[in-house]
Amino acid sequence: MDLPLEPASATPLYRQLVQAIVRDIRRGRLRPGDALPGTRTLAEKLGITRKVVVTALDELVSQGWLVSQPARGTFVSPALPAHAVADAEPRRADVRQGPVETRPPVLTLNDGSPDARLAPLEALARAYRRALLRLSRKGLGYGDARGDEVLREVLSSFLNQARGLSSRPEQLVITRGSQMALLLAGKALVRPGEAIAVESPGYTPAWDAFRFVGAELCPVPVDHEGLRIDALERVLARGRVRAVYTTPHHQYPTTVSLSAARRLALLSLAAKHGFTIIEDDYDYEYYYASRPLLPMASTGELQRVVYIGSLSKLLAPGIRVGYLVANEQILEKAVEARATLDRQGDPALERAVAELLEDGELQRHARKARRVYEGRRDHLVSRLRAHRHLRELLEFDVPSGGLALWLRAREGVDVEAWSRRAAGQGLLFTPGSAHGAERLARQGFRAGYAALEPRELDAAVTLLGKSA
Repeated sequence: MDLPLEPASATPLYRQLVQAIVRDIRRGRLRPGDALPGTRTLAEKLGITRKVVVTALDELVSQGWLVSQPARGTFVSPALPAHAVADAEPRRADVRQGPVETRPPVLTLNDGSPDARLAPLEALARAYRRALLRLSRKGLGYGDARGDEVLREVLSSFLNQARGLSSRPEQLVITRGSQMALLLAGKALVRPGEAIAVESPGYTPAWDAFRFVGAELCPVPVDHEGLRIDALERVLARGRVRAVYTTPHHQYPTTVSLSAARRLALLSLAAKHGFTIIEDDYDYEYYYASRPLLPMASTGELQRVVYIGSLSKLLAPGIRVGYLVANEQILEKAVEARATLDRQGDPALERAVAELLEDGELQRHARKARRVYEGRRDHLVSRLRAHRHLRELLEFDVPSGGLALWLRAREGVDVEAWSRRAAGQGLLFTPGSAHGAERLARQGFRAGYAALEPRELDAAVTLLGKSA
């Protein structure tokens, strides 16, 4: 057998061996029924470990090129596969191309994402593997459109203890991130043409989800206490509003908290006018000075509140696990929509997350992340205050929690032009006009600090000053 292998190749040795044996079978050098040498003999001949040989032969058996006969050995299959399994070659650098253009690294003051480098991804990977193996023994069939039952039970208990809710597992839907939860809430609450009141400036991906289900949006301004109740009352006087969307813990994008008085007023208006509050509590775990007010969903039996949250803010944006908590009537409609949209979530990922919650791994990570992010908040604040030019251009309040600052530019500063200049120097940030058309939005922008280490924050502030 002539099976040349290249130890320095980017292709793993076992994959090279698979390809080499398939080539010999296709060329007729190995014919149906031919016996292969034993794994130890083959490993010795090729100068590789027996484990590599065993892995390659197992792969060839699973593809149908070989058959293994106990106590006899491994043979070329008498019935070769009709369709060969394609082997993708690794991408190779084009040696003909000239010198690679060097560009400065790009930094992003994002909208407030967590730092995936801190997340317990190894623990999650181990839990995912265990969950996948356990579920595979049951056939990995279709599951419940509400999500994994274990995660719903564990998460319901967690929300009840940590956030004062009175939920039951059957009142939860696990979603692929909070964005899906927002869409399901909109679908369950409004028919095309009906109205949802939204904060403005606000979280435009939520606006997109509500528009997707045909809702008409009624913008309501915010101030230093969050959603303005007097402005909402004027909207309510103009016609029926089916729902009010709010981010009370840290208003997006301004980071202010909805005051206790306004929360009570909003709940009172919901009872009076018959609308539902969509409470998006996207970063409840991130508080620094003191514990935040409990969610509005904790005040009753979810009759007037749909509660939405995300575990992606605890882990990483790419790990899409969100949830929706609602009363049975709303939940039934949300589950029906979810079954049509997505059939179900990722049961193995959801079971793995449930294990991390049960073991306290996510809670420990949240405590660690709070300390780190508070330090990064303070670091960014100190650098902005120490930079004389930026100190003249920007104002901000230090939020009691969250993952971003809301920076307000002084009168006459063109934030959009500033953003374009910064991008040319390697710093990306989104001008506030992306969050709404009001002057408050146009004159501000979010500076997410959680995903950047102190040295990266230093570089971001330097570029922000250079491009101002």
